[in-house]
Amino acid sequence: MAEMTAEKLGQKITDAGLLDSRQLEAVWGELGTREVTLDQFTSLLMRRDLLTNFQLDRLFKGERSGYFYGNFKVLYLAGTGTFARVYRAVERETGRVVAVKVLRKRFRDDGIMTEQFLREGQIVSGLRHPNIVPIHEVSSNPNAPYLVMEFVEGRNLREMVKIRKKLTPAESMRIIIDIISGLAYAAEKGMSHRDLKLSNVLITSKGRAKLVDFGLAAIRSTETVKDDDSPNARTIDYAGLERASGCRANDPRSDLFFVGCMLYSIVSGYPAMFETRDRIQRLSLSRYQNIKPILQVDPTVPRAIAAFVQKSIEIAPEKRYATPVEMLEDAKRVQARVEAGEVAEAEAATAAAAAGEILPMAPAKPPAELEGASRTVMIVESRLEMQDVFREKLKKYGYRVLVFSDPVRAVTRIEDAATKLVDCVLFSTLALGDEALEAFNQFGDSDATKKLPAILFVDPKQSDLIKGARLSDKRVLVSMPLKVKELRETLVNLLGAPVGAGREIEIELAIERRGAGETGR
Repeated sequence: MAEMTAEKLGQKITDAGLLDSRQLEAVWGELGTREVTLDQFTSLLMRRDLLTNFQLDRLFKGERSGYFYGNFKVLYLAGTGTFARVYRAVERETGRVVAVKVLRKRFRDDGIMTEQFLREGQIVSGLRHPNIVPIHEVSSNPNAPYLVMEFVEGRNLREMVKIRKKLTPAESMRIIIDIISGLAYAAEKGMSHRDLKLSNVLITSKGRAKLVDFGLAAIRSTETVKDDDSPNARTIDYAGLERASGCRANDPRSDLFFVGCMLYSIVSGYPAMFETRDRIQRLSLSRYQNIKPILQVDPTVPRAIAAFVQKSIEIAPEKRYATPVEMLEDAKRVQARVEAGEVAEAEAATAAAAAGEILPMAPAKPPAELEGASRTVMIVESRLEMQDVFREKLKKYGYRVLVFSDPVRAVTRIEDAATKLVDCVLFSTLALGDEALEAFNQFGDSDATKKLPAILFVDPKQSDLIKGARLSDKRVLVSMPLKVKELRETLVNLLGAPVGAGREIEIELAIERRGAGETGR
């Protein structure tokens, strides 16, 4: 094979339609010559965002197709499943970013699989709901059938739980309510999902859950395809459940069982059923009948959630929720109880602290002289371990602490309070990201809260969040990792010190800073 040169690669690029001759000439002009190395040429192409690594790899392999699907140019491979590959792509005329889901080659000659793939796309393309990933276009191109969908910036729920181990009760209920809302809408259109699992729930950068990959939604009527006999392995769990429960195939209540399994997993950190790829084990009756009660697995799960999960995963379908709408109504009641419980617990702790009942490891000086005396701080942070760190450090210096995991709920609670609830709010972006930033900015814009100080915790690498923060003398940034002295000093500057303690605290902080400097910390 002849050695690849920059000019030969340029020809391949235009032959593939990735750049036109005008664009390529502009690249040569910027380089000043065509006598450049391959590395110099490809580096400039990627630096100018003209080509991606994915495209270059295919060009070097001599691939002549796979760069475009219809009017959409493929940028890179976003994900691979058993039946399809998903690419991030861009529409040529508009620049709109989309996801293109392409049926894998080994299934394209399978008439049943191809028909199912296309029917799923055609029927789901009629669904438009905030909690369902929309399908914009369906192509039956025999060489490569594909679907064009919204590209969701974020990760799937399985990846999220893998990273965070488990989610807070309030966050778990919010996600589950999104999922059930999507199912309720689909049910109105005569569809069920038939492939509910953590990896088929996408979580946007703003925390919204969206359903993707409706399994046999397009084949609700099973005159031609039976779950037990279907070559589609996605149906096995549903077939196993319906066999174990003795109900008819394609019972819509099966979706609700798997909603309960997902909630079980995300709120406890443990799967409801043992996970396996073995077909026989997945069809085993015991897998569905012997699920441990969630409180045995994690006793910290709120009882309202535990009861909701138990009803959802009853093996007898008549004991489960009958419809997504019924389940949604109950889920909202559970969410309200969970959030009320979080507030009540936090306020009880605040009241106890005010009564002097829980001032952990109080310094020798009396409580009235602590810098946080008579001050209440709200922490908005979704990670339990960081909630504990904030709570412990701030209480040590006399602050009363309220903790919320949901930024929207936190701001609403303050806005709705009849009297002043807090003196300062700390928003952490490390896990909550844009959601925390939006709440921080809203807090500064709202007439009800704009006079209250607020702190936004950010990682210095989160440049987009830093640029997006609307700051003022009452709205400040603090960099992570957390430095207690810096946080204390920021709070004192924002709130002032309690009467009689100001000068003493200033001296103490100055001594701590000097000591830290001397030790190189």
